[in-house]
Amino acid sequence: MNETLVTVVGNVATTPVYRELPSGPVARFRLAVTARYFDAAKNTWNDGHTNFFTVWAWRALGTNVQGSVSVGEPVIVQGRLKVRDEERGGQHWTSADIEALTIGHDLSRGTSAFRRVARGNPALTAPVSERGEEAEGARDREPAPVG
Repeated sequence: MNETLVTVVGNVATTPVYRELPSGPVARFRLAVTARYFDAAKNTWNDGHTNFFTVWAWRALGTNVQGSVSVGEPVIVQGRLKVRDEERGGQHWTSADIEALTIGHDLSRGTSAFRRVARGNPALTAPVSERGEEAEGARDREPAPVG
């Protein structure tokens, strides 16, 4: 498979839009990626050109994006790059989309609190409280047999 995989670091530029489709849940948002360069003469960092990507997150990733990502937050996105050329109503435009495989907050620029989402067999996943502690009685439960 000859796909272009990319990893981009940028800021969420639009509020994620979440939809339930027949093919499953999807979330999309625009990501602003600005090049930075060091000007040795002025001893300062400067912003260069900003590229915008539309990030598509499908299935569980889309559901988690909807509950975790907000405008202005720094994120790292890894996924498949898809450049589209289209013409509508006599106007030609090109867009760069990323079909995300993974998305996470950029922890070099702040902190984040991870919350595991229980999926599948509830007996295999111990409920977790807001403080990260196991729910009362969860430690005493025997896990269900696998297989």
